Amino acid sequence: MSSRRPVPVIAVSGYLGAGKTTLLNHLLRTRGASLGVIINDFGDINVDAALVAGEVDEPVGISGGCLCCLPDAGGIDASLARLVRARADLDAIIIEASGVAEPENLARLLRSSASRSTRFAGLIEVVDALHESTTIDAGSEPPARYAAATLVAVTQTEHLEPADRDTEMARVRERVAARNRRAHVVEAPGGRLDPLLVLDVAQRPTPPGELPLAELVREARAEQHEHHGGHHHDHVHARSAGVPAGAPVDAGRLADLLETPPASAYRLKGTVDVAGPAAGEHRVRRYVVNAVAGRVHLTAEPAASPVSDPPTGLVAIGTALADDVEDRLADALAPAAAPSAAAGTARLERLRRRSA
Repeated sequence: MSSRRPVPVIAVSGYLGAGKTTLLNHLLRTRGASLGVIINDFGDINVDAALVAGEVDEPVGISGGCLCCLPDAGGIDASLARLVRARADLDAIIIEASGVAEPENLARLLRSSASRSTRFAGLIEVVDALHESTTIDAGSEPPARYAAATLVAVTQTEHLEPADRDTEMARVRERVAARNRRAHVVEAPGGRLDPLLVLDVAQRPTPPGELPLAELVREARAEQHEHHGGHHHDHVHARSAGVPAGAPVDAGRLADLLETPPASAYRLKGTVDVAGPAAGEHRVRRYVVNAVAGRVHLTAEPAASPVSDPPTGLVAIGTALADDVEDRLADALAPAAAPSAAAGTARLERLRRRSA
């Protein structure tokens, strides 16, 4: 039985011309990332060939029309399986949807996937600050597509004056919140989105014998940037707050956190050993936590020897973390003084079953 954990799948949607391809290529340039890509139409996507060769195992195309209109997840499951089989160290798979795709159907499709080797890890809706209010969000009611997003990335803000940029960001936040209070809205000038918001990336060196094409492309672009005066609009940087767990924790306290996660944290991740409802170390159960915009994905593993295990704990990630986030993590990870109550264990198991 494989111990490999499910690979996160992130969808990128947005109307034609919103900047999806630019954002995708920015994520592909993340140092150390090993990414798989699924795209709706090769003709619509301009993924840098060197980046594909150097970092992406294989771009997979979905034929036969719009991906979100597939009758079930079977078609996309085959593409996901191809990418996971091809490379064992994928950090994530990114799906670039067609500009006419309906994000609500795409999110439903990915959540209903039967794949055990992947998990849905969010939908990024790309919004063009210059044209959104006169195109897809020109009606009296905010568009339904906002309801499916976990993250709304607002592009083209570098072309606005500071006052106009603040006004537009406030407008987008208000419109998105009217449909979806859990979604986080971030500014992504030039398509630059902090990878920390969506990827867990180890800074791995290029394996021996492999040509580091992506690294060469990054270096060339950096030199070109310097030669042209270094004009650059940086992205909004994410922050993180982490708390270690030195001993098994109470199931009820962890369930409290996961059922009502900090609103300012876009992502919550980690590994936690939980005290069971009976005494003894053999009753400890290990849970792997991944939450995106309040949607929790929880899996269980046997708790192995503490000597061989990596440290347990939780990390919260967001662009504007509230001051109490670390306190909430610490409260949830306080060592259990006694075996967990059966009710707390049952709540965690309900969250785990929903994840499955």
